[in-house]
Amino acid sequence: MIARRQLSFSIVVMMLLLAAVLGRAQQPKYDFIIHAARIVDGTGAPWFVGDIAIAGDRIAAIGDLHNASAKTVVDGKSLVVSPGFIDVQGQSEFNLLVDSRAASKITQGVTTEITGEGTSIAPINDRLLEDLTPGAKKYGVTVDWRSLDEYFRHLERAKPAINLGTLVGAGGLREYVVGKDNRPATPAELEQMRQLVAQAMEQGAFGVSSALQYVPDVYASTDEIVELAKVARRYGGVYFTHQRSEGDRIFESLDEVFAIAQRADISATIWHLKTAYQENFGKMPEVLRRIEAARARGIDVAASVYPYTRASNGLVACLPSWVSEGGGENMAERLKDPVQRARAKKEMEEPSNTWENQWLGSGGGKGVLLIQVLNPALRKYEGMTLAEIGQQMGKDPRDAVMDLVLEDHGATPYALGESQVVISIMDEADVRESNSNPLVTYGSDSPAQAEDGPLSTTKAHPRAFGTFPRILAKYVRDEHTMRLEEAIRKMTSLAASRVRIMDRGILRQGMVADIVVFDAETIQDLATYNDPLHNSTGVKDVFVNGRPVVFDGKITDERPGRALRGPGYKPAKDQVSAVQR
Repeated sequence: MIARRQLSFSIVVMMLLLAAVLGRAQQPKYDFIIHAARIVDGTGAPWFVGDIAIAGDRIAAIGDLHNASAKTVVDGKSLVVSPGFIDVQGQSEFNLLVDSRAASKITQGVTTEITGEGTSIAPINDRLLEDLTPGAKKYGVTVDWRSLDEYFRHLERAKPAINLGTLVGAGGLREYVVGKDNRPATPAELEQMRQLVAQAMEQGAFGVSSALQYVPDVYASTDEIVELAKVARRYGGVYFTHQRSEGDRIFESLDEVFAIAQRADISATIWHLKTAYQENFGKMPEVLRRIEAARARGIDVAASVYPYTRASNGLVACLPSWVSEGGGENMAERLKDPVQRARAKKEMEEPSNTWENQWLGSGGGKGVLLIQVLNPALRKYEGMTLAEIGQQMGKDPRDAVMDLVLEDHGATPYALGESQVVISIMDEADVRESNSNPLVTYGSDSPAQAEDGPLSTTKAHPRAFGTFPRILAKYVRDEHTMRLEEAIRKMTSLAASRVRIMDRGILRQGMVADIVVFDAETIQDLATYNDPLHNSTGVKDVFVNGRPVVFDGKITDERPGRALRGPGYKPAKDQVSAVQR
């Protein structure tokens, strides 16, 4: 009897074990399988048909996976699957705290942004906090950070849909230490700026950046930028720049970029490469030739672009740079002074070799479109040119510029909520030439916005909604200026290499699962200059860190984005030495 009971017990145990084994075998091995898609892997290699499996936040397998199981299978037939697009000049560091969906970006297939042009989100002090305050109040954001570490913690609490990494802005460091004064930094001030670069690199910055056309960056010498770039280079960082001139002094400006890269022994990327203003149309082939010649000399330099003939920046950039020297209060005093106002109006109509005269280069008020203001009383002018606004106000359009700047809270360059304009300054032939060059990647130069919610209350440049689909629709599908595989390479692995991101940008087993699935025949940008708030179409699925933020063409509730940190990152306990050096 005892033996029989023992045998029965053993059989029961064996059956339970067998059931457990069979149960495990029947459980899906992967979270997602994208089945039978045209795989464009990001390297530039020809596409091939295959399956991609995602497990957790990684690409688990690529190939023929028809016998494998997954919790969710995505039908990829007739669709393209590629690495998620990397926007090397996003501006969403603040907007992600307002609306974490990043709707205008993920509907393009963007999974990662690099930001921090000239002035970065951190480090900040009380002086820089003044620039952040108007936008923070407008959108109800609590600015509870001062360092990059603290900002990243805030970003992670916001749970963004996309990944975000940043450079540390040399202009922000100059304002942090020197202010907006037009003078050289003293040796002690330069050393403090070096220490701030070191601190930011150890807290995760990917490198250092500059915006040398704007105050206060314009006051920095080449030597000053070189010294800051050397610190970033010690941590494996890179240098990105809005170069000093994109117009009449562009060749001189290129030489400065090459010199900084060579002297600091650092990789340099020129943001939104362009040959601006009519007198410089047609110079893009020579600009690209000079970049290629610099590379032949051993200088690691490349560029990014956006596929539009109009640019965008602050309304105050229509004024001579001396107007905004010293900050908002000083600027307001000058604009209220009839003598100084008359001087500014005169200089706006004259060629200059001391500042980039975008007013003259845009053809005056008819070429400048107001798209965003902070003051609600001025919102009636959004979507109008400055010529139209001047006519409505009954005044010279140049006076309209100055009055708008004054009435919009005296916003200073790069202040959040500052009046923004779209300016007509480029030629399509030059844009086509730069977009198709193998050394050039892409950046929207725009923050995430949306068709609805708090970020839909102002106009935008259409590049915020359409940069990447426009490249695939206009330059690949319609004009055949480059192969699909080449365009994807430039959007993914080339972009990752310029920043030094090592685990994204290529579809390979073990890489992070940032993936976009789109229809190459229907992908299209819909945003226009006059009607910009429209998401692009044709992107079916977008995975960020293995989770779908867009699925079957619809934005989901997933918010898996991360703060990406650069090669010099150290945990907080190891960062003290950087600020003591």
